[in-house]
Amino acid sequence: MDLSVVIGDGGFVFALEKRGYVKAGPWTPEATVTHPEAVRQLHREFLRAGSNVMQAFTFYASDDKLENRGQTLRITGAQVNEAACDLAREVASEGDALVAGGVSQTPSYLSCKSETEVKAIFKKQLEVFMKKNVDFLIAEYFEHVEEAEWAVQVLKTSGKPVAASLCIGPEGDMHGISPGECAVRLVKAGAQIVGVNCHFDPMTCVKAVKMMKEGVEKAGLKAHYMVQPLAYHTPDCNCQGFIDLPEFPFGLEPRILTRWDMHKYAREAYKAGIRFIGGCCGFEPYHIRAVAEELASERGIIPPGSEKHGMWGSGLEMHTKPWVRARARRDYWEQLMPASGRPKCPSFSTPEGWGVTKGHADLLQHKEATSTQEMKHVLEMQKKVKTSA
Repeated sequence: MDLSVVIGDGGFVFALEKRGYVKAGPWTPEATVTHPEAVRQLHREFLRAGSNVMQAFTFYASDDKLENRGQTLRITGAQVNEAACDLAREVASEGDALVAGGVSQTPSYLSCKSETEVKAIFKKQLEVFMKKNVDFLIAEYFEHVEEAEWAVQVLKTSGKPVAASLCIGPEGDMHGISPGECAVRLVKAGAQIVGVNCHFDPMTCVKAVKMMKEGVEKAGLKAHYMVQPLAYHTPDCNCQGFIDLPEFPFGLEPRILTRWDMHKYAREAYKAGIRFIGGCCGFEPYHIRAVAEELASERGIIPPGSEKHGMWGSGLEMHTKPWVRARARRDYWEQLMPASGRPKCPSFSTPEGWGVTKGHADLLQHKEATSTQEMKHVLEMQKKVKTSA
């Protein structure tokens, strides 16, 4: 496999929620056990689109998350993680792809549990990844660099390559630690690959990774870099990213990037020196195919999915309507300014920005279902925040 450029996959959580296999709210991946055929098929679509990495669907697959706020799945984290690794390996073997096992932020950290307690959660997931012999490990979707450091320290005991990806933008983590400093801390913790994923659009994420790269180089350290952003435009987001937008999570579709936007993203990421380029929430296989097509000359290969996709719309030359045939050219799609078709909708939203993070009482988690009193409190807080905006 030529690993000069590694193409990641897309956002399994959002993709499978839209398909009816993941529940919005907990966002947990029990579908690996309950509906393996759905997870397998999505892996195959990303593989066909050009992905080099089949990332096991282990996002939020820690026991404390599977049991959080009234979840009664009767499925353990170990079962979910094992099934996820098996599915990823099965599909990876159908092509030329690596398998990655991943851990992500935990309710225990938000609830101020100790370093020992949080690391114990990561160790349980790592035991499965070692048993299943994944090719490398990813600590992803961390809002706080401290928790990501703990995850990296656990994962590096495996002896396998470790990547660390924060869900932050140019403003840094939720305690205001800059992207550059975050990256330095992650490299010192043992990560060979550092970067960002989720929460922000592609160009914002590329900017954040550039800041990471600058910080690492200034510190005299070395690393490889990765980026797996949202497939949504987020120019109006604050430091918390898209989860503060009023459209999150069920009204984001008008913000989706086109395949042509993805060409620009892939090129900018490559120019920035990023060599692990993929996607997160909102990314569908056609988005990843666009990334793979943009970097085809660098990779020396066109993805199998391009068999049904003429480069830059060339397949439209076969269309019955002449005005559509006239769109079969690169400059047309590069210059297009897509309309939303929503004349009464604004271009930007106002993020809610509650300003709470780890250590705040509102973020303490528990196994019991969210109570009526808790819902009353959050609704009062929402009203207060909107009034003061």
